[in-house]
Amino acid sequence: MQRIFQAVLLATLASCPVILSTSALAQEEIRQQRVEFTQGATSAVVEGSIVGYDTVDYILNAKEGQDIKVSMTTDNTSNYFNILIPGENEEAIFNSSLGENQYQGILPQSGDYKIRVYLMRNAARENEVANYSLEMIVTNPQNDTLVPGTNYNATGDIPCTMTPSQPTGSCPFGVVRESNGGGMVTVTKPDGRTRTIFFENGTATGADTSEADPGEFKVEKQGDLNIIRIGEERYEIPDAVIFGG
Repeated sequence: MQRIFQAVLLATLASCPVILSTSALAQEEIRQQRVEFTQGATSAVVEGSIVGYDTVDYILNAKEGQDIKVSMTTDNTSNYFNILIPGENEEAIFNSSLGENQYQGILPQSGDYKIRVYLMRNAARENEVANYSLEMIVTNPQNDTLVPGTNYNATGDIPCTMTPSQPTGSCPFGVVRESNGGGMVTVTKPDGRTRTIFFENGTATGADTSEADPGEFKVEKQGDLNIIRIGEERYEIPDAVIFGG
C-alpha cells in the first residue's frame, strides 16, 4: 500500500539533539503562526512561502504520548523544517535536512511545539524562494492488543463472494489496525490465497494485486459497511473491523 507514511523517517526522541541551522537568528526575526485543528479533526495543512533568511515557526499544541506525523512538500530542495519541544528554541529533536522532509514519533511532553521552516544557508544567501505545504497529524496512540498467537488486532469472518454467480459466503480475516482509521485487512479466500485491503482514515484505498491475482479495485460505502469489489470478488467489511468496537 502506498501510504503517505510508508517512507516516513522514524527518528527516536532518545537520539542526540540537533543544533538548528537557524540558531544564529534572533528570536524576533522568526515569524510565528499558531496552528489550530478544526473541531473533530486530527490534522491540518498550511501553505506558505519564504524568501532568503525568512524563518517561520508553526506553533502546535499537543499532549505527551500523542503520535505526531509531519511532512512537507516544497519546490526548493534547500527548504527544510525542524521540530522543537516546548520551551526550546535552540536544539531540535528532528532536523529534516539530515534525512527526508517527513517525521513520525511520540511526543515526550505536553505543550507548544515549534515546527520551524527555513532555507539552508546556501539558498538563503542567494535570496531564493521556497513555496511549501506542511501537513501535521496528531493522534492518540492506538492501544489495541493482539489476538493470542497472531499478528492481528482482531480476527473473524466477513461476507464474501469470488464471482457474481456464487452465493455470498464467509471468508476469514485478520486486521492490523493503525491510528486514525488506518490499517490492513487480510482476507483468506476459499482457495487458500489471501487478499490484503488497505485502509486510510476509515476508507478502503486499495488492495494487493498481481498478474497472477489481478482485479480492478472499487469501493462503495453503505452506512457503516464498506462494499469492496476487486475484479469479480466482493467483500463486506464493517467499520468496526478497522476502528474496533
